[in-house]
Amino acid sequence: MEMFDKDLRSVQEARDLTRKGKIAADQIATFSEEQIDKILQNMKEAASKYAVGLAERAVEETGFGKVMDKTYKNHAASRLLYEEIKDEKTIGIISEDSKKGTFDVAEPVGLVLGIIPSTNPTSTVIFKAMIALKSRNAIVFSPHPTAVNCTKKAADLLNRAAVAAGAPEGIISCLSIPTMAGTNELLHAKEVSLIIATGGPGMVKAAYSSGKPALGVGAGNSPAYIERTADVKSAVAKIMASKTFDNGTICASEQSIICEEINKNEVIQELKAQGGYFMTESETEKVCKLLFKNVYAMNAKFVGRSAIVIAEAAGITVPDGTKVLIGAQGGVGAGYPLSFEKLTTVLAFYVVNNWEEACDLSIALLQNGIGHTMSLHTNDRDIVLKFAAKPASRILVNTGGSQGGTGISTGLPISFTLGCGTFGGSSVSENVGPKHLLNIKKVTYGLKDVTTLVQDDPTFTFEKTETQGVSTNPIPTSKSAGTTAINDTDVETLANVVRQVLASMNN
Repeated sequence: MEMFDKDLRSVQEARDLTRKGKIAADQIATFSEEQIDKILQNMKEAASKYAVGLAERAVEETGFGKVMDKTYKNHAASRLLYEEIKDEKTIGIISEDSKKGTFDVAEPVGLVLGIIPSTNPTSTVIFKAMIALKSRNAIVFSPHPTAVNCTKKAADLLNRAAVAAGAPEGIISCLSIPTMAGTNELLHAKEVSLIIATGGPGMVKAAYSSGKPALGVGAGNSPAYIERTADVKSAVAKIMASKTFDNGTICASEQSIICEEINKNEVIQELKAQGGYFMTESETEKVCKLLFKNVYAMNAKFVGRSAIVIAEAAGITVPDGTKVLIGAQGGVGAGYPLSFEKLTTVLAFYVVNNWEEACDLSIALLQNGIGHTMSLHTNDRDIVLKFAAKPASRILVNTGGSQGGTGISTGLPISFTLGCGTFGGSSVSENVGPKHLLNIKKVTYGLKDVTTLVQDDPTFTFEKTETQGVSTNPIPTSKSAGTTAINDTDVETLANVVRQVLASMNN
Protein backbone atom coordinates (compact mmCIF):
# COMPACT_ATOMS: atom_id res chain seq x y z
CA MET A 1 0.00 0.00 0.00
CA GLU A 2 1.32 3.39 -0.98
CA MET A 3 2.07 5.66 1.99
CA PHE A 4 1.13 9.28 1.45
CA ASP A 5 2.99 12.25 2.85
CA LYS A 6 1.74 13.37 6.29
CA ASP A 7 0.87 16.84 5.01
CA LEU A 8 -1.15 15.37 2.15
CA ARG A 9 -3.06 13.10 4.53
CA SER A 10 -3.73 16.04 6.82
CA VAL A 11 -5.02 18.16 3.94
CA GLN A 12 -7.27 15.36 2.69
CA GLU A 13 -8.64 14.79 6.18
CA ALA A 14 -9.35 18.52 6.51
CA ARG A 15 -11.29 18.47 3.24
CA ASP A 16 -13.30 15.41 4.28
CA LEU A 17 -14.18 16.89 7.66
CA THR A 18 -15.28 20.25 6.28
CA ARG A 19 -17.44 18.64 3.60
CA LYS A 20 -19.22 16.47 6.16
CA GLY A 21 -19.37 19.38 8.58
CA LYS A 22 -21.09 21.62 6.03
CA ILE A 23 -23.75 18.97 5.41
CA ALA A 24 -24.31 18.65 9.16
CA ALA A 25 -24.47 22.44 9.53
CA ASP A 26 -27.16 22.71 6.85
CA GLN A 27 -29.20 20.04 8.61
CA ILE A 28 -28.97 21.35 12.16
CA ALA A 29 -29.92 24.83 10.95
CA THR A 30 -33.53 23.58 10.75
CA PHE A 31 -33.66 22.20 14.31
CA SER A 32 -36.05 23.50 16.97
CA GLU A 33 -35.23 24.79 20.43
CA GLU A 34 -36.39 21.50 21.93
CA GLN A 35 -34.11 19.48 19.67
CA ILE A 36 -31.10 21.69 20.40
CA ASP A 37 -31.67 21.58 24.15
CA LYS A 38 -31.89 17.79 24.09
CA ILE A 39 -28.56 17.65 22.27
CA LEU A 40 -26.88 20.09 24.65
CA GLN A 41 -28.10 18.21 27.68
CA ASN A 42 -26.61 14.99 26.35
CA MET A 43 -23.31 16.71 25.59
CA LYS A 44 -23.27 18.23 29.09
CA GLU A 45 -23.86 14.85 30.71
CA ALA A 46 -21.17 13.15 28.62
CA ALA A 47 -18.61 15.87 29.37
CA SER A 48 -19.44 15.74 33.07
CA LYS A 49 -19.20 11.95 33.19
CA TYR A 50 -15.76 11.93 31.61
CA ALA A 51 -14.48 15.23 33.04
CA VAL A 52 -11.83 13.52 35.16
CA GLY A 53 -10.68 11.17 32.42
CA LEU A 54 -10.29 14.00 29.93
CA ALA A 55 -8.35 16.05 32.48
CA GLU A 56 -6.02 13.13 33.16
CA ARG A 57 -5.39 12.69 29.45
CA ALA A 58 -4.64 16.40 29.03
CA VAL A 59 -2.12 16.50 31.89
CA GLU A 60 -0.49 13.26 30.76
CA GLU A 61 -0.14 14.36 27.15
CA THR A 62 0.93 17.99 27.66
CA GLY A 63 2.46 17.98 31.14
CA PHE A 64 0.59 21.22 31.85
CA GLY A 65 -1.54 21.96 34.90
CA LYS A 66 -3.31 19.85 37.48
CA VAL A 67 -5.90 17.10 37.07
CA MET A 68 -8.34 18.48 39.63
CA ASP A 69 -8.32 21.98 38.17
CA LYS A 70 -8.61 20.74 34.59
CA THR A 71 -11.53 18.62 35.76
CA TYR A 72 -13.21 21.71 37.16
CA LYS A 73 -12.58 23.58 33.90
CA ASN A 74 -14.29 20.73 32.05
CA HIS A 75 -17.15 21.01 34.54
CA ALA A 76 -17.39 24.77 34.01
CA ALA A 77 -17.34 24.41 30.22
CA SER A 78 -20.16 21.86 30.30
CA ARG A 79 -22.51 21.90 33.29
CA LEU A 80 -22.01 25.49 34.46
CA LEU A 81 -22.09 26.81 30.89
CA TYR A 82 -25.23 24.83 30.05
CA GLU A 83 -27.08 26.25 33.05
CA GLU A 84 -26.06 29.75 31.96
CA ILE A 85 -27.05 29.51 28.29
CA LYS A 86 -29.94 27.03 28.29
CA ASP A 87 -32.60 29.76 28.27
CA GLU A 88 -30.73 32.09 25.92
CA LYS A 89 -32.66 32.73 22.72
CA THR A 90 -30.66 31.70 19.66
CA ILE A 91 -33.43 30.52 17.30
CA GLY A 92 -36.03 32.52 15.40
CA ILE A 93 -37.18 35.82 16.92
CA ILE A 94 -34.77 36.58 19.75
CA SER A 95 -35.88 40.13 20.57
CA GLU A 96 -38.62 42.59 19.59
CA ASP A 97 -39.23 46.33 19.95
CA SER A 98 -42.91 47.06 19.36
CA LYS A 99 -42.39 50.81 19.70
CA LYS A 100 -39.84 50.93 16.89
CA GLY A 101 -41.57 48.19 14.92
CA THR A 102 -38.51 45.92 14.76
CA PHE A 103 -37.58 42.40 15.69
CA ASP A 104 -34.39 40.39 15.45
CA VAL A 105 -34.19 36.97 13.83
CA ALA A 106 -31.25 34.67 14.60
CA GLU A 107 -29.68 32.47 11.97
CA PRO A 108 -26.68 30.13 12.38
CA VAL A 109 -23.43 31.02 10.64
CA GLY A 110 -22.84 27.47 9.39
CA LEU A 111 -19.63 25.51 9.89
CA VAL A 112 -17.30 26.92 12.55
CA LEU A 113 -13.57 26.21 12.80
CA GLY A 114 -12.28 26.04 16.36
CA ILE A 115 -8.52 26.35 16.91
CA ILE A 116 -7.55 24.75 20.24
CA PRO A 117 -4.57 25.60 22.50
CA SER A 118 -2.44 23.09 24.38
CA THR A 119 -2.96 24.86 27.72
CA ASN A 120 -6.71 24.19 27.96
CA PRO A 121 -7.27 21.51 25.32
CA THR A 122 -10.34 19.63 26.56
CA SER A 123 -12.23 22.44 28.30
CA THR A 124 -11.90 24.69 25.24
CA VAL A 125 -13.25 21.91 23.01
CA ILE A 126 -16.23 21.40 25.31
CA PHE A 127 -16.87 25.14 25.52
CA LYS A 128 -16.68 25.81 21.78
CA ALA A 129 -18.76 22.76 20.91
CA MET A 130 -21.47 23.78 23.39
CA ILE A 131 -21.79 27.36 22.11
CA ALA A 132 -21.58 26.24 18.47
CA LEU A 133 -24.45 23.78 18.76
CA LYS A 134 -26.47 26.14 20.95
CA SER A 135 -26.42 28.47 17.94
CA ARG A 136 -27.26 25.58 15.55
CA ASN A 137 -23.83 25.40 13.97
CA ALA A 138 -21.49 22.52 13.24
CA ILE A 139 -17.86 22.74 14.36
CA VAL A 140 -14.55 21.24 13.26
CA PHE A 141 -11.48 21.47 15.50
CA SER A 142 -7.81 22.02 14.74
CA PRO A 143 -5.85 20.73 17.76
CA HIS A 144 -2.42 21.78 18.95
CA PRO A 145 0.08 19.06 17.88
CA THR A 146 1.16 18.51 21.50
CA ALA A 147 -2.43 17.93 22.63
CA VAL A 148 -3.96 16.14 19.66
CA ASN A 149 -5.01 12.95 21.46
CA CYS A 150 -6.89 14.54 24.37
CA THR A 151 -8.41 17.17 22.08
CA LYS A 152 -9.70 14.57 19.63
CA LYS A 153 -10.93 12.39 22.49
CA ALA A 154 -13.03 15.26 23.80
CA ALA A 155 -14.38 16.10 20.34
CA ASP A 156 -15.28 12.48 19.55
CA LEU A 157 -16.97 12.07 22.93
CA LEU A 158 -19.11 15.14 22.38
CA ASN A 159 -19.92 14.16 18.80
CA ARG A 160 -21.21 10.76 19.90
CA ALA A 161 -23.31 12.36 22.61
CA ALA A 162 -24.74 14.91 20.18
CA VAL A 163 -25.55 12.33 17.49
CA ALA A 164 -27.14 10.03 20.07
CA ALA A 165 -29.48 12.89 20.94
CA GLY A 166 -30.45 13.49 17.31
CA ALA A 167 -27.72 15.69 15.86
CA PRO A 168 -26.50 14.99 12.30
CA GLU A 169 -23.41 12.82 11.77
CA GLY A 170 -20.22 14.88 11.61
CA ILE A 171 -21.67 17.75 13.65
CA ILE A 172 -18.47 17.84 15.79
CA SER A 173 -15.16 16.67 14.33
CA CYS A 174 -11.44 17.05 14.89
CA LEU A 175 -8.34 16.83 12.74
CA SER A 176 -6.35 13.74 13.82
CA ILE A 177 -3.27 14.58 11.75
CA PRO A 178 -2.48 18.15 12.76
CA THR A 179 0.00 19.80 10.42
CA MET A 180 0.37 23.40 9.29
CA ALA A 181 -0.81 22.30 5.85
CA GLY A 182 -3.92 20.68 7.29
CA THR A 183 -4.75 23.64 9.50
CA ASN A 184 -4.18 26.00 6.58
CA GLU A 185 -6.63 23.93 4.55
CA LEU A 186 -9.22 24.34 7.30
CA LEU A 187 -8.58 28.07 7.53
CA HIS A 188 -9.28 28.55 3.83
CA ALA A 189 -11.93 25.85 3.26
CA LYS A 190 -14.94 27.29 1.44
CA GLU A 191 -17.23 25.32 3.74
CA VAL A 192 -15.99 27.15 6.86
CA SER A 193 -17.99 30.29 7.67
CA LEU A 194 -16.33 31.52 10.87
CA ILE A 195 -13.13 30.89 12.83
CA ILE A 196 -12.71 30.97 16.61
CA ALA A 197 -8.97 31.05 17.28
CA THR A 198 -7.63 30.43 20.78
CA GLY A 199 -3.88 29.96 20.88
CA GLY A 200 -0.56 31.60 20.22
CA PRO A 201 -0.17 34.95 18.41
CA GLY A 202 0.95 33.25 15.19
CA MET A 203 -2.16 31.10 14.92
CA VAL A 204 -4.47 33.97 15.80
CA LYS A 205 -2.82 36.12 13.14
CA ALA A 206 -3.24 33.31 10.61
CA ALA A 207 -6.94 33.15 11.43
CA TYR A 208 -7.37 36.89 10.84
CA SER A 209 -5.33 36.64 7.63
CA SER A 210 -7.47 33.84 6.20
CA GLY A 211 -9.96 36.20 4.61
CA LYS A 212 -12.79 34.77 6.70
CA PRO A 213 -14.63 36.29 9.67
CA ALA A 214 -12.63 35.39 12.77
CA LEU A 215 -12.87 35.71 16.54
CA GLY A 216 -9.29 35.67 17.77
CA VAL A 217 -7.92 36.33 21.22
CA GLY A 218 -4.50 37.65 22.14
CA ALA A 219 -2.07 37.00 24.95
CA GLY A 220 -2.74 38.24 28.46
CA ASN A 221 -0.37 39.91 30.90
CA SER A 222 -2.63 40.82 33.77
CA PRO A 223 -1.30 43.01 36.59
CA ALA A 224 -2.94 42.71 40.01
CA TYR A 225 -2.95 45.95 41.98
CA ILE A 226 -3.38 45.68 45.76
CA GLU A 227 -4.46 49.22 46.61
CA ARG A 228 -4.00 50.72 50.09
CA THR A 229 -7.65 50.24 51.12
CA ALA A 230 -7.67 46.55 50.19
CA ASP A 231 -8.07 43.67 52.63
CA VAL A 232 -4.52 42.39 52.08
CA LYS A 233 -5.05 38.90 53.45
CA SER A 234 -8.12 38.37 51.28
CA ALA A 235 -6.46 39.89 48.22
CA VAL A 236 -3.39 37.66 48.52
CA ALA A 237 -5.55 34.57 49.06
CA LYS A 238 -7.48 35.29 45.86
CA ILE A 239 -4.34 35.95 43.85
CA MET A 240 -2.73 32.74 45.09
CA ALA A 241 -5.88 30.72 44.37
CA SER A 242 -5.96 32.15 40.86
CA LYS A 243 -2.27 31.81 40.01
CA THR A 244 -2.11 28.22 41.25
CA PHE A 245 -5.39 27.25 39.51
CA ASP A 246 -4.22 24.72 36.92
CA ASN A 247 -0.74 26.12 37.57
CA GLY A 248 -1.47 29.43 35.87
CA THR A 249 -2.42 28.14 32.41
CA ILE A 250 -5.42 30.46 32.01
CA CYS A 251 -4.40 33.62 30.15
CA ALA A 252 -6.43 35.81 32.53
CA SER A 253 -4.30 34.69 35.47
CA GLU A 254 -2.23 37.32 37.30
CA GLN A 255 1.24 37.95 35.91
CA SER A 256 2.40 40.74 38.24
CA ILE A 257 1.56 42.05 41.70
CA ILE A 258 1.61 45.79 42.34
CA CYS A 259 1.36 47.11 45.90
CA GLU A 260 2.08 50.43 47.57
CA GLU A 261 4.85 51.45 49.96
CA ILE A 262 2.21 51.90 52.63
CA ASN A 263 1.11 48.25 52.50
CA LYS A 264 4.26 46.64 51.06
CA ASN A 265 5.39 44.92 54.26
CA GLU A 266 1.94 43.50 54.92
CA VAL A 267 1.64 42.23 51.34
CA ILE A 268 5.07 40.59 51.44
CA GLN A 269 4.37 39.00 54.82
CA GLU A 270 1.02 37.66 53.63
CA LEU A 271 2.44 36.31 50.37
CA LYS A 272 5.11 34.41 52.30
CA ALA A 273 2.54 33.09 54.75
CA GLN A 274 0.38 31.77 51.91
CA GLY A 275 3.11 29.97 49.97
CA GLY A 276 4.87 32.69 48.01
CA TYR A 277 8.66 32.52 47.77
CA PHE A 278 10.53 35.77 47.10
CA MET A 279 13.53 34.97 44.94
CA THR A 280 16.84 36.78 45.18
CA GLU A 281 18.12 38.66 42.16
CA SER A 282 20.38 35.76 41.15
CA GLU A 283 17.57 33.20 41.66
CA THR A 284 15.24 35.31 39.57
CA GLU A 285 17.83 35.37 36.79
CA LYS A 286 18.15 31.59 36.89
CA VAL A 287 14.40 31.10 36.69
CA CYS A 288 14.07 33.59 33.82
CA LYS A 289 16.68 31.68 31.81
CA LEU A 290 14.43 28.61 32.12
CA LEU A 291 11.14 30.32 31.43
CA PHE A 292 11.99 32.26 28.29
CA LYS A 293 13.50 31.57 24.89
CA ASN A 294 13.64 33.59 21.68
CA VAL A 295 13.78 36.79 23.74
CA TYR A 296 10.59 36.71 25.86
CA ALA A 297 8.59 33.80 24.42
CA MET A 298 7.51 31.32 27.07
CA ASN A 299 9.41 28.02 27.12
CA ALA A 300 6.73 25.32 26.69
CA LYS A 301 8.65 22.98 29.01
CA PHE A 302 7.71 25.14 31.98
CA VAL A 303 4.17 26.18 31.07
CA GLY A 304 1.71 25.09 33.75
CA ARG A 305 4.37 23.66 36.06
CA SER A 306 4.42 23.81 39.85
CA ALA A 307 6.72 26.22 41.67
CA ILE A 308 8.64 23.25 43.10
CA VAL A 309 9.35 21.79 39.64
CA ILE A 310 10.55 25.15 38.32
CA ALA A 311 12.74 25.79 41.37
CA GLU A 312 14.36 22.37 41.14
CA ALA A 313 15.04 22.81 37.42
CA ALA A 314 16.62 26.21 38.16
CA GLY A 315 18.78 24.73 40.91
CA ILE A 316 17.36 26.83 43.74
CA THR A 317 16.11 25.63 47.10
CA VAL A 318 12.65 26.70 48.26
CA PRO A 319 10.68 25.82 51.42
CA ASP A 320 8.22 22.94 51.40
CA GLY A 321 4.76 24.14 50.50
CA THR A 322 5.97 26.83 48.11
CA LYS A 323 3.16 27.53 45.65
CA VAL A 324 4.40 30.55 43.66
CA LEU A 325 7.82 31.99 42.86
CA ILE A 326 7.99 35.81 43.07
CA GLY A 327 10.67 38.02 41.58
CA ALA A 328 11.04 41.76 42.09
CA GLN A 329 11.31 43.78 38.89
CA GLY A 330 12.62 47.32 38.50
CA GLY A 331 10.89 48.09 35.24
CA VAL A 332 8.90 46.86 32.26
CA GLY A 333 10.00 45.53 28.89
CA ALA A 334 13.52 44.71 27.69
CA GLY A 335 15.73 43.67 30.57
CA TYR A 336 12.81 42.75 32.80
CA PRO A 337 11.68 39.26 31.68
CA LEU A 338 9.07 38.78 34.39
CA SER A 339 7.15 41.79 33.05
CA PHE A 340 5.97 39.51 30.22
CA GLU A 341 3.29 36.80 30.20
CA LYS A 342 4.13 33.70 32.26
CA LEU A 343 1.51 30.93 32.03
CA THR A 344 2.96 29.18 35.05
CA THR A 345 3.46 29.65 38.80
CA VAL A 346 5.77 32.69 38.67
CA LEU A 347 4.87 36.32 39.44
CA ALA A 348 6.61 39.65 39.03
CA PHE A 349 6.52 42.04 42.01
CA TYR A 350 6.38 45.85 41.98
CA VAL A 351 6.08 48.55 44.64
CA VAL A 352 4.73 52.06 43.93
CA ASN A 353 4.02 55.14 46.02
CA ASN A 354 0.40 55.79 45.07
CA TRP A 355 -2.43 54.90 42.72
CA GLU A 356 -1.16 57.28 40.03
CA GLU A 357 2.10 55.34 39.81
CA ALA A 358 0.15 52.08 39.91
CA CYS A 359 -1.93 53.40 37.03
CA ASP A 360 1.09 54.20 34.86
CA LEU A 361 2.75 50.89 35.71
CA SER A 362 -0.41 48.91 34.90
CA ILE A 363 -0.64 50.55 31.50
CA ALA A 364 3.02 49.77 30.81
CA LEU A 365 2.55 46.12 31.81
CA LEU A 366 -0.61 45.80 29.77
CA GLN A 367 1.28 46.79 26.63
CA ASN A 368 2.67 43.23 26.65
CA GLY A 369 -0.83 41.78 26.80
CA ILE A 370 -2.94 44.73 25.84
CA GLY A 371 -6.70 44.51 25.86
CA HIS A 372 -6.97 41.33 27.92
CA THR A 373 -7.46 41.56 31.69
CA MET A 374 -6.31 43.33 34.83
CA SER A 375 -7.17 42.77 38.49
CA LEU A 376 -7.78 45.32 41.20
CA HIS A 377 -8.12 44.78 44.94
CA THR A 378 -9.61 47.80 46.71
CA ASN A 379 -12.47 49.03 48.88
CA ASP A 380 -12.47 52.45 47.22
CA ARG A 381 -15.04 52.76 44.43
CA ASP A 382 -13.38 55.90 43.08
CA ILE A 383 -10.22 53.87 42.46
CA VAL A 384 -12.28 51.30 40.56
CA LEU A 385 -13.69 54.06 38.36
CA LYS A 386 -10.21 55.42 37.69
CA PHE A 387 -8.89 52.01 36.67
CA ALA A 388 -11.92 51.25 34.50
CA ALA A 389 -10.24 53.43 31.87
CA LYS A 390 -7.25 51.07 31.53
CA PRO A 391 -6.65 49.28 28.20
CA ALA A 392 -8.08 45.93 29.31
CA SER A 393 -11.38 44.37 28.29
CA ARG A 394 -11.94 42.86 31.73
CA ILE A 395 -11.33 44.91 34.89
CA LEU A 396 -11.72 42.43 37.75
CA VAL A 397 -12.37 43.75 41.26
CA ASN A 398 -11.65 41.73 44.41
CA THR A 399 -11.51 38.33 42.72
CA GLY A 400 -8.99 36.00 41.12
CA GLY A 401 -7.99 36.57 37.51
CA SER A 402 -8.32 32.96 36.31
CA GLN A 403 -11.77 32.42 37.76
CA GLY A 404 -12.97 36.01 37.35
CA GLY A 405 -11.94 36.49 33.75
CA THR A 406 -13.57 33.24 32.62
CA GLY A 407 -16.81 34.13 34.40
CA ILE A 408 -16.58 31.32 36.96
CA SER A 409 -16.41 33.69 39.96
CA THR A 410 -17.97 36.81 38.41
CA GLY A 411 -21.07 37.85 36.49
CA LEU A 412 -19.18 37.69 33.19
CA PRO A 413 -20.37 35.05 30.69
CA ILE A 414 -18.58 31.75 31.28
CA SER A 415 -16.05 31.49 28.47
CA PHE A 416 -12.69 30.04 27.51
CA THR A 417 -12.27 32.48 24.64
CA LEU A 418 -11.70 35.99 25.99
CA GLY A 419 -11.73 38.82 23.47
CA CYS A 420 -9.17 41.64 23.70
CA GLY A 421 -10.97 44.21 21.57
CA THR A 422 -9.18 46.52 19.20
CA PHE A 423 -6.66 47.16 22.00
CA GLY A 424 -5.20 43.71 21.36
CA GLY A 425 -6.17 43.28 17.72
CA SER A 426 -9.33 41.27 18.40
CA SER A 427 -12.66 41.69 16.64
CA VAL A 428 -14.50 41.32 19.95
CA SER A 429 -13.80 42.59 23.47
CA GLU A 430 -16.31 40.40 25.28
CA ASN A 431 -16.22 36.86 26.61
CA VAL A 432 -17.21 34.92 23.49
CA GLY A 433 -20.53 33.08 23.68
CA PRO A 434 -23.40 31.73 21.54
CA LYS A 435 -24.49 35.18 20.35
CA HIS A 436 -21.16 35.66 18.58
CA LEU A 437 -21.89 32.62 16.38
CA LEU A 438 -25.13 34.00 14.98
CA ASN A 439 -26.19 36.14 12.06
CA ILE A 440 -28.81 38.55 13.40
CA LYS A 441 -31.32 39.71 10.82
CA LYS A 442 -33.29 42.86 11.51
CA VAL A 443 -36.97 42.96 10.43
CA THR A 444 -38.55 46.40 10.52
CA TYR A 445 -42.02 47.81 9.75
CA GLY A 446 -42.61 51.20 8.16
CA LEU A 447 -43.63 53.82 10.71
CA LYS A 448 -44.07 56.84 8.41
CA ASP A 449 -45.92 57.38 5.11
CA VAL A 450 -43.17 57.75 2.51
CA THR A 451 -45.58 59.42 0.07
CA THR A 452 -46.02 62.40 2.38
CA LEU A 453 -42.80 62.08 4.35
CA VAL A 454 -41.40 65.54 3.53
CA GLN A 455 -44.49 67.61 4.08
CA ASP A 456 -45.42 65.69 7.26
CA ASP A 457 -42.06 66.37 8.91
CA PRO A 458 -42.49 69.35 11.27
CA THR A 459 -38.73 69.60 11.81
CA PHE A 460 -37.96 70.19 8.11
CA THR A 461 -38.17 73.56 6.34
CA PHE A 462 -37.30 74.52 2.78
CA GLU A 463 -36.89 78.24 2.12
CA LYS A 464 -35.13 79.68 -0.91
CA THR A 465 -32.41 82.19 -0.22
CA GLU A 466 -31.57 85.10 -2.53
CA THR A 467 -28.92 83.02 -4.32
CA GLN A 468 -30.96 79.80 -4.75
CA GLY A 469 -31.87 79.24 -8.39
CA VAL A 470 -30.25 82.51 -9.68
CA SER A 471 -26.85 83.71 -10.77
CA THR A 472 -24.28 84.44 -8.10
CA ASN A 473 -23.99 87.90 -9.75
CA PRO A 474 -27.63 89.05 -9.97
CA ILE A 475 -28.78 92.27 -11.68
CA PRO A 476 -28.47 95.15 -9.18
CA THR A 477 -31.75 96.22 -7.61
CA SER A 478 -30.51 99.46 -6.08
CA LYS A 479 -28.27 102.30 -7.09
CA SER A 480 -24.61 102.03 -6.31
CA ALA A 481 -21.45 103.65 -7.58
CA GLY A 482 -21.49 103.53 -11.40
CA THR A 483 -24.75 101.51 -11.65
CA THR A 484 -28.43 102.28 -12.31
CA ALA A 485 -31.27 100.44 -10.65
CA ILE A 486 -33.59 98.44 -12.98
CA ASN A 487 -37.26 98.02 -12.17
CA ASP A 488 -39.69 95.24 -13.22
CA THR A 489 -40.90 97.21 -16.30
CA ASP A 490 -37.35 97.60 -17.56
CA VAL A 491 -36.73 93.87 -17.16
CA GLU A 492 -39.84 93.00 -19.16
CA THR A 493 -38.92 95.45 -21.91
CA LEU A 494 -35.44 93.96 -22.14
CA ALA A 495 -36.92 90.47 -22.33
CA ASN A 496 -39.18 91.49 -25.27
CA VAL A 497 -36.21 92.89 -27.15
CA VAL A 498 -34.28 89.65 -26.66
CA ARG A 499 -37.25 87.59 -27.90
CA GLN A 500 -37.58 89.74 -31.03
CA VAL A 501 -33.89 89.38 -31.82
CA LEU A 502 -34.04 85.59 -31.42
CA ALA A 503 -37.15 85.39 -33.61
CA SER A 504 -35.49 87.36 -36.41
CA MET A 505 -32.42 85.09 -36.24
CA ASN A 506 -34.63 82.01 -36.62
CA ASN A 507 -36.35 83.54 -39.64
